Amino acid sequence: MLRALASSAQPKQALGRLLRMNSTGAKARGTLADKVALVTASTEGIGLAIARRLAQDGAHVVVSSRKQANVDRAVAELQTENLSVSGLVCHVGKAEDRQRLINAALERHGGIDILVSNAAVNPFFGSTLDATEEVWDKIFDINVKAAALLIKLVVPHMEKRGGGSIVIVSSIAAYSPFPGLGPYNVSKTALLGLTHTLASELGPRNIRINALAPGLIRTKFSSALWQDKTMGDKLMETMRIRRMGEPTDCSGIVSFLCSPDADYITGETVVVAGGAPSRL
Repeated sequence: MLRALASSAQPKQALGRLLRMNSTGAKARGTLADKVALVTASTEGIGLAIARRLAQDGAHVVVSSRKQANVDRAVAELQTENLSVSGLVCHVGKAEDRQRLINAALERHGGIDILVSNAAVNPFFGSTLDATEEVWDKIFDINVKAAALLIKLVVPHMEKRGGGSIVIVSSIAAYSPFPGLGPYNVSKTALLGLTHTLASELGPRNIRINALAPGLIRTKFSSALWQDKTMGDKLMETMRIRRMGEPTDCSGIVSFLCSPDADYITGETVVVAGGAPSRL
């Protein structure tokens, strides 16, 4: 960096500014400075880690959850870290809640640059063919349809800002199905299809969309998998990195995908799974 500044048209002035910044302890602006980000299901686990990292990198983040108490707790926690975070209740399966989330971002920050679609449910465990129609409907309504409809709402506002970035949180289950989670696995595979499809449609509008596929991450949502020692050990055997992932293992990747450093990346899925098999 010093060499680049020294070769500029005004090397002494540029170098002086750099030295003054270093001597005063001033920090460079984050890679997401002044961007506005919406993160669904972001009051715990992977969603909370993503919200924290986006805010640490300079974004104004709107977190959401189905329960007010969870929103209040997450916002208070992040604000004590001097991060620009606000929040509200949002059940992504409800059209009025999705619109309210959009409106909140517009009212508070004037626009939307980033969407991280993280909300998901799994009310079923067992043989896939035993899943009822109600189970299939609920899983696809929340995990797939709600994500698509929320993206539909944010796109016009991203266009007004000149573009944007969307990250859909899928799962390693899209490639290597988790036992007993058939409908959930299928919904996560569908999200990869949604990512590929929208990448072609949104690219000309300067909106990038990518997916994150976490593996076995230590969260409340995945506890049914890792708290069962037999199942947890079996899953661990598939990993090249022999440890369970943490939510923070996912957050930096998402921040990167939303940053200018990823301006030439769209339609891709980044697997964060300790080297577990990830091929269809």
